Amino acid sequence: MTEADRIFSRFPAYIKEYIYAHNWTELRDIQLSAAHVILETDSDLLLSSSTASGKTEAAFFPILTELSEKPPKAPSVSVLYIAPLKSLINDQFLRMEEVLEASGVPLTRWHGDVSATRKSELLKNPSGILQITPESLESMLMNRSNDLSRLFGDLRYVVIDEIHALIGSDRGAQVLCQMERLARAIGRHPRRIGLSATIGDLSLAAAWLSAGDERECVAPPPPRRPLRWILGMEHFYIQDARESQASLVTSATEEEGGRARLDPGYEYLYDAVAGRKALVFSNSREETEYVTATLRQIAKARREDDIFLIHHGNLSASLREDAEEKMKDETVTRAVTCATVTMELGIDIGKLERVAQMGSPTTVSGFLQRLGRSGRRGSPPEMVMVYREEMPLPNAPLPEIIPWELLRGIAIVDLYATERFIEPPRVKRMPLSLAFQQTLSILASSGELSPRALADRVLSLPPLAALPKETYRELLVSMVNNDYLEMTETRGLIVGLAGERLTNSFKFYAVFKDSEDYTVRRDSEEIGTITTPPPVGDRFALAGRVWEVTETDLSRKLIFVKAVEGKMEISWPGDSGEIHTKLLLKMREILAGEKVYPFLGENAAARLAHARRVAKIAHMDTRLVVPLGGQSYVLFPWLGTRSFRTARRLLQKYAGELGLSDIESVGCCYITFKAKGDGTTLPERIRGILSRDGLDTATLVFDGECPVFDKYDDFIPPELLREAYAVDRLRADEVIARFDGKENS
Repeated sequence: MTEADRIFSRFPAYIKEYIYAHNWTELRDIQLSAAHVILETDSDLLLSSSTASGKTEAAFFPILTELSEKPPKAPSVSVLYIAPLKSLINDQFLRMEEVLEASGVPLTRWHGDVSATRKSELLKNPSGILQITPESLESMLMNRSNDLSRLFGDLRYVVIDEIHALIGSDRGAQVLCQMERLARAIGRHPRRIGLSATIGDLSLAAAWLSAGDERECVAPPPPRRPLRWILGMEHFYIQDARESQASLVTSATEEEGGRARLDPGYEYLYDAVAGRKALVFSNSREETEYVTATLRQIAKARREDDIFLIHHGNLSASLREDAEEKMKDETVTRAVTCATVTMELGIDIGKLERVAQMGSPTTVSGFLQRLGRSGRRGSPPEMVMVYREEMPLPNAPLPEIIPWELLRGIAIVDLYATERFIEPPRVKRMPLSLAFQQTLSILASSGELSPRALADRVLSLPPLAALPKETYRELLVSMVNNDYLEMTETRGLIVGLAGERLTNSFKFYAVFKDSEDYTVRRDSEEIGTITTPPPVGDRFALAGRVWEVTETDLSRKLIFVKAVEGKMEISWPGDSGEIHTKLLLKMREILAGEKVYPFLGENAAARLAHARRVAKIAHMDTRLVVPLGGQSYVLFPWLGTRSFRTARRLLQKYAGELGLSDIESVGCCYITFKAKGDGTTLPERIRGILSRDGLDTATLVFDGECPVFDKYDDFIPPELLREAYAVDRLRADEVIARFDGKENS
């Protein structure tokens, strides 16, 4: 009997029937590996494999097999499934319902959109599989602490989906805290199973997944298959340099030879996706709204059907679900959804013909996630990347002539194609915002605790274990002084009045920053939310359309609107995310090289060739510092986000000694400055300073700074925030290596 036959023979009849019904001829390698680990070991499991490779079935087939062989002896949730998005839970609910239909294993969703009736049924009779978001799980741990042992007494598995979206974030650290708190409540650690399509360093991710449960975590390497992509990149100059965010379509109503004069970059995008099922990704809600409205304007100008949908976190659930349903519906052959990261994760949208990307993703991981949304059911994934850029002025300085975003896109593709590189996970060492939130959550659930007992509970949570005891003591003192905690007559700690105001809000359960959103309605229809309420008569964009404010009810945070034609304003800032140093170095290599990239369109290839000529003339391949004329210079550090930030602060700290002024930076690409004397000697002078003083990142955080980034940072003493900033947002080793003299300066 082969390994596959042996595994298959253990599956219960309903799983075998499911496999037969879907015409599967064999189990995939990932499914065999998962079944072996789950059924024949006591290890945790990390499954990393491409989108649509069958990870969900790989995990749940053996889990359900084990439940059928060893049924629960008492009422209890057997499997806890944690996912970062409600939409992902809803999608997996529908997929798993089909598998579970004949199993007798109940499946329950638990998040903000699920009715109280469904939740109360689980509370009365806990059983089967519970699907939940981190925020809902936090609420359960806080408010139902006395029920945990009854609800989860025989919990066997915790399945965490899309863990790449959690590792390195406060939200992921919160999930680790939750698993540890749940384990304490039930007296043991259930096995953990992580699912992801893109993991950079499997060993680091496996260590993260099993943190605190003392089990080995097995991470089978994903199969290395030849790359099969249909990929294209094209570049366009914006025709009018004065073009604003209010008017991308330059003249959608003017007819010229029977055709409206439209923006060529967006026409190219339109032609790439119209008439098929496709996703168009942008890197922010702002751009997504902008892209959707523009594509709709082009359709109107061409007198073609409006098949464009939109999907992002500020839309109403009904609008998001409408987009998801249309994309899943196989009878709908033409539908284009413009989306942010909300469509990047593993929602099954069936057969998707093509993915498009406006600009470049920030990371290799993001690129692979987006690319993997297409190409299901045997066809290769297809992606079109469109870059738009204002024409550089004739007298533009060197750094403004380089197409940085196009370079980043090429680098992302080449880095994965040649090295299979994916960014490794990064874990914070001083997550103070999380420590604040978990302190209140634990006290709210447990009642009074001594300072020592509280510290023991909090600092034994895996993500907080590296937090120095003295640092945590300072945090507790601050929380008491500001009434977030209260010390009782018996010297115990309870939640204070200010802490109660925080914990009594449903927003407390989330560790990511939320905004004071205002709900937008057209009559009784909810459109979505915006962060800033416009006055009556003003216009703004939401759901890919333009709205005029007709009435506001600020006390209830309601904005009433009517649909209008016209210009649009945007309500949200974008987020560039963190870029890895390896990506910057690949960009440098591309700029200095001669490699031909067949996926570049004619315009993009010409733009790269021009940038290469400019870079060669300026000796960017051999110099870190290039003169710009007069006293002006530009430094190209070729460093990722944290290291670049460190280099910039280093220049600011020693500006007087180095004779520098007017230090400015753009992204992670370059730093401009003015220098007294010869600025090209800056690398040698920095090297001398580093040899003399070393590089302690703590010295680069300036007195009086209060670096607030995370949700509860406003409640943290500034001196602790400065310490955390130096530890988690700066990086010295790469800066030292860049200026150590081994590279040409």
